[in-house]
Amino acid sequence: MKDLRPETEAELAEIVRDTGEPLRIRGGGTRPIGVPVNGAPLTTAGLSGIDLYEPGALTMVARAGTPLAEIEEALAAEGQRLAFEPMDHRRLLGSEGKPTIGGVFAANVSGPRRIQCGAARDFLLGVRFVDGRGEVIRNGGRVMKNVTGYDLVKLMAGSYGTLGILTEVALKVLPKTQVTGSLNCVGLTDEQAIAALCRALGSPYEVTGTAHMQAGPDGTPRTVIRIEGTEASVAYRAAELRKLLAAIGEFSIDTDPESTKDTWRAIRDVQPFHDGEGDIWRLSVKPTDAPGLVARIDGAEALYDWGGGLIWLRVPKGKSASDIRHAVNETGGHATLIRGTRGGGVFQPLSPPVAALQDGLRKRFDPKGLLNPGLMAQAAEANE
Repeated sequence: MKDLRPETEAELAEIVRDTGEPLRIRGGGTRPIGVPVNGAPLTTAGLSGIDLYEPGALTMVARAGTPLAEIEEALAAEGQRLAFEPMDHRRLLGSEGKPTIGGVFAANVSGPRRIQCGAARDFLLGVRFVDGRGEVIRNGGRVMKNVTGYDLVKLMAGSYGTLGILTEVALKVLPKTQVTGSLNCVGLTDEQAIAALCRALGSPYEVTGTAHMQAGPDGTPRTVIRIEGTEASVAYRAAELRKLLAAIGEFSIDTDPESTKDTWRAIRDVQPFHDGEGDIWRLSVKPTDAPGLVARIDGAEALYDWGGGLIWLRVPKGKSASDIRHAVNETGGHATLIRGTRGGGVFQPLSPPVAALQDGLRKRFDPKGLLNPGLMAQAAEANE
C-alpha cells in the first residue's frame, strides 16, 4: 500500500478528518519498534524544512518530517548541537530510511548525555500536531521562558503518535563544547564498573557520559567516562577523576576528537549488538541493581549506559519475555523489547491506575482510535 504523504498541515488534518480507517504513522521509518502492523501507512516526510533558527537565542523551529541530518548540519554550521544526542537505530534494528526530528521527539530518543542535560523532552519548547479528530493543536512556544497552558509538549514526547501526529516542533539547542575527554579502563567486572561510574556521577566534576561495555572493540570489558569543556577544565577534571577512581581501576584519558566521537557514537547506537543474532531489550533500573539483574538472566550480554541506569541487553533469540520481565520487576525497573520475538508484548505492563489514565488520554485525543492502533494493542497485550 502506498504511503499517504501530506505536504502541509492542513492536508494532514483533512486526511485524518475524512478517513474511516486506522492510520499507521511513521516519520523516517527507522524505528519499527512499536509501529503497528494494521492501518493505512501515513508518513510525515512531506512536512519538512526548518522554519526558524535563531542561534543567538539557542532555538529552532522545524517541521516534523525534517531529516535529523539536516537539523544537525544547520546546527554544526553555527557551532551548536542537539545536546541530548539522539541515537541512530538503523544498524541495531536493520532498518532503513532517514531519522526525522519529529520521530526523535515522538519516541523521546535520548543518548548518553541524558544523565547530565536531560532527555529529548526536556529540550522541546513547543509543538503543533493534528489529533485523532483532525484538529490542529498548538501548545508551548518558541522561547525557553514560555510555560503557558497545559503541558502537552511533554505529553507528546514519547507518545509514539498515539495522541496526535506531530507537524512542527520548537526546540532548544546548545553550543558545542571545545574539548571532549574520555577516561577509559579495561578489564573491570560489571560490579566494579558500576561502582566507578556511580562514584564519578556523584563527584563535582560534571561528568556527561558513563558507560560500561562487557565486550569493547577488542572483546575485553571497557569502562568509559566522558567529560567536556575547555582544554584546561577537561585536563583538571580528568586528573581528579583518575585519583578518585584509582582504588577501583587505572583510567587513561583520551582527548582525540575522532577517537572520542567514535567511542560515544558506538555507545549511543549500541554498536556491540549491531551484528549477530539475539533479542534486544532496553531495561531501566536503579544503577546499583544492574549487575545483579544481568547476572540472573541466562545467556545475557549487556551494555550499561547512564551509570548503569540503562541496560541494553542481548539474549538468545526467542528467550521467554516473562523471565526477563520477572527479573526486572523484582528490581522495580521496567523493560521494553526493542528487537525480537514479541509474543510477550513490547512494553512494560502498566499498573491498573496508570493504564486507566493512559486509556483516558488516548480516548480524549483520539476518540475514534485512528492513530497507531496497533501500538495500543501491543501495550494492551503487555497488560493482559
